[in-house]
This record gives sequence, structure tokens and C-alpha cells, in this order.
Amino acid sequence: MRIAISGGTGFLGRPLVQRLSAAGHECLVLTRHPLAQRSLPHGATPVEFVAGRPLPAERIAGAEAVIHLAGETVGVRWNDEVKRRIRDSRVQGTLELAKAAREAGTVRHFISASAVGFYGNDRGAEALTEESAPGHDFLAEVCREWEAAARTAAEGSDRIRVVTPRIGVVLHPEGGALRQMLTPIKLGVGGRLGTGAQYVSWIHREDLLGLFVFLLEAKDLHGPINATAPKPVTNAELTRAIARKLRRPAIVPVPSLALRALFGEMAENLLGGQRVIPQRAQEAGFTFRFPTLAAALDDLLG
Repeated sequence: MRIAISGGTGFLGRPLVQRLSAAGHECLVLTRHPLAQRSLPHGATPVEFVAGRPLPAERIAGAEAVIHLAGETVGVRWNDEVKRRIRDSRVQGTLELAKAAREAGTVRHFISASAVGFYGNDRGAEALTEESAPGHDFLAEVCREWEAAARTAAEGSDRIRVVTPRIGVVLHPEGGALRQMLTPIKLGVGGRLGTGAQYVSWIHREDLLGLFVFLLEAKDLHGPINATAPKPVTNAELTRAIARKLRRPAIVPVPSLALRALFGEMAENLLGGQRVIPQRAQEAGFTFRFPTLAAALDDLLG
């Protein structure tokens, strides 16, 4: 299968391209940066386009599937300009790619990343499935618009299947939350964030890659899919588990006030959380290699 992939040189995109290429798929990696081509996995084909301009449909001609992973990072202090870039990179970027997919005439599967932020940052211990209501904070609003933009890929036709995996906290020492947590814990100055009672809906990166492959092949699946492990944990449990694995203490909590002073509005997403359950993936028959945090950390830090 010929697959066009945005964000194909990132923390998630690069190993996904490697996996798909190894399985015999032809990967077209959409990139705005010529220098990024140097980091492409062997066998991947770069497809350049100009930032701020629509992607011409002919650039993905022949692609049967599109996997859309690109988006501005959210893990920084927000201001109006940062929030604009976060929204535009997800919503406007997805609208443009969806339009190119419609016009290409060959795309049948449009898989566009979303996030568990869809559910909001104040859901407590509520078990959240794909049927649960969305939240009302900034990231929840962005996720609603993001998924709506992805659905436009199927406008006017029933030939394109749209899937929006709502991705949780991806665990791997190469990047993301785990990489940020490792150094302070190794130094003995790590600890929970705030009370630590907020839930973290995590997933091992290998399971997330496997889920993307599964979604490509599961032709009857469409709409939102929670891309998280079956057993979410609290922030305190996650921190303690990592510290035990590293044989280090985790006794220096980060006060809520300090996080708010450092990150402003974005801190509410660190102090809040979601307890997300991958109901539709499990019902469809997807098997997690690392369903528990202990199994994931044994593999990642063992």
C-alpha cells in the first residue's frame, strides 16, 4: 500500500515509517524541511511542500492511505500566539490535508491523530470511553475542531474512511513525558506533580505503532479510537513505578503553584488528567503487548 504520512520524522512518525516500510508499504513522507530528508528511514520517499500553502493533491497521487501526525508542540508556556499556532497546526493543517486526500482520488483511509485532551483536564476518576462527552478547556476545544477537520476528508463521498485515534501519553525513553521524567528521578529530585491524584492515560510507543497498523487494516473501523493502554494510572503511581525501576527515590513533589508559575494556563493539563479506556480498540480485537505499566517499564527501562 502507498501511504502518505505527515510528521514522519518525529518521535512517533519515524518509527512508524520504519515499521510500515519494513512490512512492504511504500511511505511518502510529507515534509516542509528539505534537511529533514536526511533523517528519513531507508526506503521512505520525501514529498516536499511549502509551509503555509495548500498541499497539491498530485503530491499524494496514488496514495491509498494518509496518516496525519503533524502538529505544534503543546508542552510549553502558552500565550495567544502559541495557542494560535497550536490550533492552526492541527485544524488548518488537517483541513488542507483532508482536501488533498479528497482530490487525489485514490485515498481510501484517512487516519488523523487526535488526543485524549478531547475529554478535558478535569474528569477525575471517571472512566472515559469513545462515547464520553468532550471537555471544555482550550485543548478539548482544539481536539473537537481537529477531529471535525479530519472528517471533511469524507465530505461528498463514502469512499474515504476517517479514523481519529485519541492518543494518550506515549511512553518511550527517546522522547515525550518519560524522557522528561527520567533525568530528575535519576538525580533523586523527581516526584509527583501537585497532588499526584490526576490520572495519566499512557501507552507504550510500540503498542501505539501496532495500533496504527491495526487501524490501517481494520476496514470496518472509523471515527474516534482511544489510543491508550487498558490500565491508566495516577501521576503518583507512574512516578513511583519509574523510580522503583531506576532504584531511586521519588520524594520531591512539584507544587501546583510552581507548575502554574512556570507554565501558566498549560499547567492545568499537567495537574488535571483523564482516565481513558480503549474500549473500541479492544472490542475490535486489538491486543496490547504491554497492557500494564509494569510490563511497559520492564521493556523500556529493564
